Amino acid sequence: MDFNYNPKQIEPKWQQRWEESGAFKVTEDPSRPKYYCLEMYPYPSATLHMGHLRNYSIGDSIARFKRMQGYNVLYPMGYDAFGLPAENAAIKQKIDPETWTRSNIESIKAQQQEMGLSYDWSRQIQSLDAEYYKWNQWIFLKLYERGLTLRESAIINWCPDCNTVLANEQVISGRCWRCSSVVEQKELKQWFFRITDYADELLSDLDVLDWPESVKLMQRNWIGRSEGTIINFNIEDTGEIIPIFTTRPDTVFGVTFMVFAPEHPLIKEWVEGTNYQAPFEDFLAEVQQEDKFQRIAADRDKKGLFIGKYAVNPLTGEKISVFVGNFVIYEYGGGAVMAVPGHDQRDFEFAKVYDIPIKVVIQPEDRELDAYEMTEAFVDNGVLVNSREFDGMNNRDAITKISDKLESMDLGRRTVNYKLRDWLISRQRYWGTPIPIIYCDNCGTVPVPIKDLPVSLPKDVEFTGSGNPLATSQTFIDTTCPTCGGAARRETDTMDTFVDSSWYFFKYCSPHSEDVPFDREAASYWMPVDQYIGGIEHAILHLLYARFFTKALKDIGLTDVKEPFARLLTQGMVNKEAPYCEQCSRFLSPENFEGDSCSACGSKYTIKSAKMSKSLGNVVDPQVLMGKYGADTSRFFILSSSNPERELEWSDTGIESVHKFLEKTFRLLVEPPGSVKDTTDASDDHINFIINSTIKGATGAFEDLKLKDAINYIMKLVDELSDYARSPVNMELYDQGRRAITMLLSPITPHLCEEVWEFTGHDGFIGQTRWPEYDTDVVSKSSEFKWNMLQDLIDDIKEIIKVARITSPRVIRLVTAAGWKFELAGIFRQEFAKTKDRGQIMKALMSTDLKRYGKQVNQILGKYMDDPALAPSVDMGQEEEHNFLKSAIPILESHFGCRVELYLEEDSKEKKAANAMPGRSAIMID
Repeated sequence: MDFNYNPKQIEPKWQQRWEESGAFKVTEDPSRPKYYCLEMYPYPSATLHMGHLRNYSIGDSIARFKRMQGYNVLYPMGYDAFGLPAENAAIKQKIDPETWTRSNIESIKAQQQEMGLSYDWSRQIQSLDAEYYKWNQWIFLKLYERGLTLRESAIINWCPDCNTVLANEQVISGRCWRCSSVVEQKELKQWFFRITDYADELLSDLDVLDWPESVKLMQRNWIGRSEGTIINFNIEDTGEIIPIFTTRPDTVFGVTFMVFAPEHPLIKEWVEGTNYQAPFEDFLAEVQQEDKFQRIAADRDKKGLFIGKYAVNPLTGEKISVFVGNFVIYEYGGGAVMAVPGHDQRDFEFAKVYDIPIKVVIQPEDRELDAYEMTEAFVDNGVLVNSREFDGMNNRDAITKISDKLESMDLGRRTVNYKLRDWLISRQRYWGTPIPIIYCDNCGTVPVPIKDLPVSLPKDVEFTGSGNPLATSQTFIDTTCPTCGGAARRETDTMDTFVDSSWYFFKYCSPHSEDVPFDREAASYWMPVDQYIGGIEHAILHLLYARFFTKALKDIGLTDVKEPFARLLTQGMVNKEAPYCEQCSRFLSPENFEGDSCSACGSKYTIKSAKMSKSLGNVVDPQVLMGKYGADTSRFFILSSSNPERELEWSDTGIESVHKFLEKTFRLLVEPPGSVKDTTDASDDHINFIINSTIKGATGAFEDLKLKDAINYIMKLVDELSDYARSPVNMELYDQGRRAITMLLSPITPHLCEEVWEFTGHDGFIGQTRWPEYDTDVVSKSSEFKWNMLQDLIDDIKEIIKVARITSPRVIRLVTAAGWKFELAGIFRQEFAKTKDRGQIMKALMSTDLKRYGKQVNQILGKYMDDPALAPSVDMGQEEEHNFLKSAIPILESHFGCRVELYLEEDSKEKKAANAMPGRSAIMID
């Protein structure tokens, strides 16, 4: 019989069986609890990278675990198939985007199947199918009917190389997130979704989600709700009214200048033809190189330019200078701010640079500020001064009173403001969902009738690398107006690809529905997604848009679900060492270093951990890995190296160790033991405890998504069972342990475990069996304490042998603490639960017979007060502890290869016997 582990034979065998039997195909079953496990909609690049391997291994392990717990598990897969890479490939390689993308889908799907992922492939969808994007268009039209879709002029981010509009979030440090080209600003007619209508709901409903707090905070900050007042300032000369949002109307009398965002459309009009035009255009070009939302960071340099205009303070009538500044963005608060340098640090710094007057309007109660001597803005609460009738008023009260006055004079109003902007969905590219709008000279903007959907992508387009390829298809553009029947033209913008991934999780519930986007009853059964898995980089965009779509679809009447993802796991990056130049402050790609030196500066580089990247040359190809070691070894390694939410540090030696461990585990699970016994002893009780405590610990770790911790429990059981098998085994216990290992390991290494399951005579798939349960009596609190006490004792003995450099111990003498110490521990535990006052606890102890041990009681109490964990957590007397240790002597003798003697403290004449404490024996070694 061949007991060797051979993944190249095992893994294809079980993948074929799963596929042929439809093992993971699922339907709604109201009699069973459901569990919807989902990874974020992947873009079909041609090959998997290590991040994919980790992401899918996490999801598959959770899905398999939940199936074994009896859940009806939906675990689907599909492909977010639209996007710029396919269009770029069409330009560069002269290949049809659909052909290129479908080829990638076939490639990545084959790799996913090679991993043994338990997807229900019958539910596969891809957004490039007209049957899918038809429903993008349907949803667009339904939102249009409800006034949630609009077209308006907007200052947009334009990538000149990609020839398309970019959302704010797609501009990184002033550059395109895809090609790194410098982003320009343009004004274009664009289509938007009114996500701002749902701002309050998107904010408040974060509280009900089991998501990482860091992700919820990122969404809260992005939505950016703030309560304040709009104050209307007039522009001198033009008479234009500029509404300024502020959360501090109490400082309005201290306004000494106004700052506009350089992108504000009025600025260009105001400076045109003036001496300020050229310097403004230079300033605008410079500012546009900066990331918009980094510009407002507190530590960024404040830059600005006076543009020759003045505004009028509505409450004082004073004339104030108008500047443009890099720290104001057009998308927030109307694109202009009133500047109060006396009471805002950002404004203070700006005023100092540009020599602008500073006016104090809030004085602290303990001192008097002088504007000329201030070194920083006063931003705390205080009393108003230089504020006319509001002088002497507490500034917090003045916020209300000044807002009242502004409203009564029709100079302002209270409002709620958001950083969140409406979602710009227009993209000037081909490979996306066509926006279902027709333009007619007679009828204007006309939505495509739902009966005419889908508006399909044409094939007669030209990919030149310039402009929108869709605009080159005359057969697409020329159409008939559905209202008047006259000649009309189609919208040539396509939808942002985030639209595709904003509702796909609903489509999986009924992927073959033809009359509606998805079946309401099926969605009611499966939604929300119970466990969503993906990268932290999607914390804002994708998750926010998906939440918006879910709420909008609820209002349309398609679902009752308010939130799409009940629980979120954001897995950490996969890192590997790469050369780093301290002098240049950058990681070095292979072409940037020679030998051990940086090519740019010649200094020696160091090695640091960095995210795996092709550009750094520190990637590991999952295909090579699986080809050499198999899918199970790859899965085990990627899951055992770090818990999912943490970053993973790659180790080339680690994968080899994992493979050897699985070889050892396979042999343990299929080979017969060396010898068998009919009797039972303490070693059997010990292994029984280890088996049950492993089931308990691993189950809890799986529930908490601590997959590394679950694997550690299983690995310990493998080692313990291997040690147990060195002596004659109790066959029933031994098989119980092997069965527990096989079942606990099956979500991690499913092929290996299916092979063992079949080899050991079981029918059916192990993935369809019931998850093992532990015996609560075996892992009771008392039992756990005893066996953990024994493990602590073994560890203490090892440490003494190591420190004392004892090579071959002859005898180990153990002493169980005196009976009165157990009484002391019990009283301490009771009293400590009531009070942490040492005097009160000592009084309680001295009121008993323990007072005759006064000095020793005081010493022990001191130890317990310093570290309460030293006191046993269970009520166990001297006799029970002593008898347990006596039964464990064979285990200790086997472990250390020498004689072990056990005494009571009362019977021992050794001085060290006094060191014995309840739960911690005194130890002497010869």
